[in-house]
Amino acid sequence: KMAAPVFGRRTALLCGVLRGISPLNALTPRCVSLPQVASYNPKPLWLNIKDPYVPDKESAKTPEWQKTDKYDRKLFGRYGSASGVDPARLWPSAGKLAEMVAEEREWFPSLQEMIRNTEAREKERAKRLQAREKLIAANMAKMPKMLADWRRETRTLREKLREDKVRRQRLLAEARERFGYALDPRSHKFQEMLKDIEEEEKKKKKLMKRRKKEQDTGPVAAAPTAETSTSA
Repeated sequence: KMAAPVFGRRTALLCGVLRGISPLNALTPRCVSLPQVASYNPKPLWLNIKDPYVPDKESAKTPEWQKTDKYDRKLFGRYGSASGVDPARLWPSAGKLAEMVAEEREWFPSLQEMIRNTEAREKERAKRLQAREKLIAANMAKMPKMLADWRRETRTLREKLREDKVRRQRLLAEARERFGYALDPRSHKFQEMLKDIEEEEKKKKKLMKRRKKEQDTGPVAAAPTAETSTSA
C-alpha cells in the first residue's frame, strides 16, 4: 500500500520534467539557431474536363491572344477532344511548313552538309596558310638586300648629319669672325650672312665648272694647230 503512492509521485514528477523539456531543445545545441523554412504547398491544378473553358472567338470581349492558333493548340493539349478544337486545323499550312523546313536546313544542316562545310573551311584555311608561307619565303629572300639598303641609307643619313653639323659650326665660326661676337642662328643677321655665303658658294661652283670645261676642251682645240705645224 505504501509503494503505490510513492510510485505515483515519482511518475508524476518524471512527467512534469519531460513536459518542461521539448524535443527540439533537447536535440539541438544552444548556440545553433535553426533556419526558418518556408513550407510551400501549391494548390493542384484542377482541370474541368467536363465543362472546359473555350473562348468565343466571335465575341469582342475575348482577348486577341485567345483567338490564335497557338492558344487552340494549348487548349487541345490540355483538354483534348473536349476542347472542341479540330486537330487537323492545328497543323501548319503548306507555306508555313516550307518556311520551317527552310529554317531547319539553314540552322540545322544535315551531317553530310556539315562535313562538306568543314572540309571547305579546312581547304580555305590551308590555302591561306600556304599563301602566307609563300609570302614569308619571298620576304625572307629579299631580307639581305633590304638589310643592305637599310644600312646604306643609315650610313648616308649619318654622313649628312655629320656634314650639316660641320657646316653649322663653320658658319657660326665665320659669323663670329665677321661680327666679332657669336650670333644666334635664328637672328636676321645670321640669315643674311647665310644667304651671302650660299651665293658665293654658287658662284665658286659655276667658276669651277667653267674652268673644268675649259681644261677638257683645251687639248682638243690645240690638236689642229699641232698638225698644221708638222705639215709645214
